[in-house]
Amino acid sequence: MTQSLTIAHLYPEQMNIYGDRGNIITLRQRCAWRGIETTILPVLPGADFDWSRADLAFFGGGQDSGQSLIAEDFVQRQAAGVRQAAEDGMVMLAICGGYQLLGHYFLTVTGEKLPGIGLLDVHTVGGSQRLIGNIVVEADWGAGGNPLGGRLVGFENHSGGTHLGPTARPLGRVLAGFGNNGKDGTEGAVWRNVIGCYMHGSLLPKNPHFADHLLELALRRRYGPEAGLAPLDDTLERQAHATMVGRLV
Repeated sequence: MTQSLTIAHLYPEQMNIYGDRGNIITLRQRCAWRGIETTILPVLPGADFDWSRADLAFFGGGQDSGQSLIAEDFVQRQAAGVRQAAEDGMVMLAICGGYQLLGHYFLTVTGEKLPGIGLLDVHTVGGSQRLIGNIVVEADWGAGGNPLGGRLVGFENHSGGTHLGPTARPLGRVLAGFGNNGKDGTEGAVWRNVIGCYMHGSLLPKNPHFADHLLELALRRRYGPEAGLAPLDDTLERQAHATMVGRLV
């Protein structure tokens, strides 16, 4: 039986910065190499979307101006469907601006308060300092048997400081870089199969083990707990990953 996954890509034109579209390309290609069919469905401003179709969703980052353009549409048009799908186990990765809009609100440095959908128990407050540069995170997502372990590498560039509430747990601990707010040593937030973080770069090509983790979660949700992924030759990816970790940590 040919396996297939449907991936929702939220606001691909407005929320695509620092190579975030590469995450979609990576998910699609790593599926194709294994004979898994993928359907990429864009979630566009002003359009309704059937979230029951999505196995996995991706929400990239954008400039504050782009984020402002789609924030109201996301909250008013998509929030209920995203919440229900997440409750049902849909896998979701959100980067930077997308991550912020999954929280309760983003208070920009100019005083504008952009509402979020409250899916993640986080809130973000804009600051005068830009948190920018390469980042390495020791993530906690059960990657002990992977050659790359749980370490993730990426690139961050944000002035918003995100703070976690009691029902959100961090994706991981910052080994190099700033993370959520540059103060508490955390990066990202996780609730069920929903993951938000600040790692651009793009994240998944640099961390193929994490891409496969997301794909396995989506496959198991659709096909049952025995579903898995055939191994790929990630020798070059592992070497690149090790080089970055070695430089930064």
